[in-house]
Amino acid sequence: MNWYKLATFIFYLVGMLGIGIFFFFKSKDKSEKDYFLGGRNMNGLVAAFSAGASDMSAWVLMGLPGAIYVSGLSQVWISVGLILGTIIAWIFVAPRLRRFAIVADDAITIPEFLTKRFKETNPALRIACAVIFVIGYCVYTASSIVACGDVFVAIMPAAKDYKLIVEIVAGCVIVLYTLLGGFNAVCWTDLFQGMLMLMALMIVPIIAASMLSVGGPVAGAIVVTPDSYYDIFAGETVWQSIANVLTGLGWGLGYFGMPHILVRYMSVKSEKEMKKSQTIGIVWIIIILAMATIAALIAHEFLGNTVTASEKSTVFIKMIDAIFDKGALAILGGIFLSAIVAASMSTADSQLLASSSAFSSDIYKAAIKKNASDKEMLWVGRIAVAIILVIAILIALFASQDIMSLVSAAWSIFGAAFGPAILLSLFWKRFNYQGACWGIISGFVVSVLWMVLFNFEYYGFKSVVANTYLYEIIPGFIAGLIIAIVVTLTTKAPSQEVVQLFEKVDAYKESEQ
Repeated sequence: MNWYKLATFIFYLVGMLGIGIFFFFKSKDKSEKDYFLGGRNMNGLVAAFSAGASDMSAWVLMGLPGAIYVSGLSQVWISVGLILGTIIAWIFVAPRLRRFAIVADDAITIPEFLTKRFKETNPALRIACAVIFVIGYCVYTASSIVACGDVFVAIMPAAKDYKLIVEIVAGCVIVLYTLLGGFNAVCWTDLFQGMLMLMALMIVPIIAASMLSVGGPVAGAIVVTPDSYYDIFAGETVWQSIANVLTGLGWGLGYFGMPHILVRYMSVKSEKEMKKSQTIGIVWIIIILAMATIAALIAHEFLGNTVTASEKSTVFIKMIDAIFDKGALAILGGIFLSAIVAASMSTADSQLLASSSAFSSDIYKAAIKKNASDKEMLWVGRIAVAIILVIAILIALFASQDIMSLVSAAWSIFGAAFGPAILLSLFWKRFNYQGACWGIISGFVVSVLWMVLFNFEYYGFKSVVANTYLYEIIPGFIAGLIIAIVVTLTTKAPSQEVVQLFEKVDAYKESEQ
């Protein structure tokens, strides 16, 4: 046990909880809009870091480096896809979604935006969206909880049997500051967590590389580099090579349908702040993903064969342990390990808040009690957060998949279900409510079926058919897009009122500038 690292770890958790308490007292009398969207008054710096930090969960410090460490540069296409997706989303989707949400009767959630976009009173779409939210975010949050437990075991290996208790404690801390402070607390904690992640990825690989140049790999490590390790097109067959590239690029499609990222775009307070957010958000993501890739390549030389394939998610943790293992240096090690927890929390809190807002606004208020007060809505949302946490902990307890697998499953669900509907809603005037409904449902169903039939592995059970090596977000997204377009073109065109709402978005841009 390293008490320096443990003390730093605990101090970090207490600090995040303190931010939640601060915003609870600052905004306890505020409205539903303030709790779930920060009053649509977020500055560019905070919004950008919050979007980036909530996007880059623990997988960027554990899953991605582990995948590259084991499989080589053929996994770098994930980074390429995410960078391209981020750039396109910030430049084209973010500003238009923000303006459209304001014009569409000040919508504060993605399901609410999609419903108001078509001037529709039928709650079917909002309920379907909320159900998909809860399913996806339970899986996504589970990956963050698993990461917190892995970091604790790295600090206290002898306490491996108590990992579940730590996962519950970490989950409770996330829930507490999310419940107390709402969107403001989540975004401000994301700002600090994003900076901490950036610092860890900038410093740890550089120190490891300098140690390599002086003393070589860590003690007892044997460095074996396969011939194809640095080949970005490596694969056992031609199709597997092609599938690796398509799968990596396919990750970028997720940005168009990721609710907890899209609401960050909606929260920015002005066009001026949006431009600031675009620059910061794009630069941040490029640096983070580039350094995560570099960290994995350095870890391959630094750690050698000391990390097995089953332990690949701990590559970054083991680098920190090898560098900052004695005396006061362990405090720095604790800070960098906290960066991994920060990555987990910054995503989990955003997901819990998005789930909470979806349940309270899109299920409870839309279908159960339409005249619910703001205070009642807040408490319904808080109860929903607690329930989702319990389900996520159960998934974390029984899931056999690693962090990367859990994240990829949730990412594909959201990207395939909501991505086509969001893009068509923003840029196609003819798009209608029926097309949105069927596009979302078909994207979700195809994504899940593809995973089960072709890419699934759970407790020893593998895919029903065969492994195609193709990420399920790609067929899911394509299916959702095609169905949405076909249904729209074969059903009644939107009313003149809906068309005018679409045209009003550009007018709003001009008036704000």
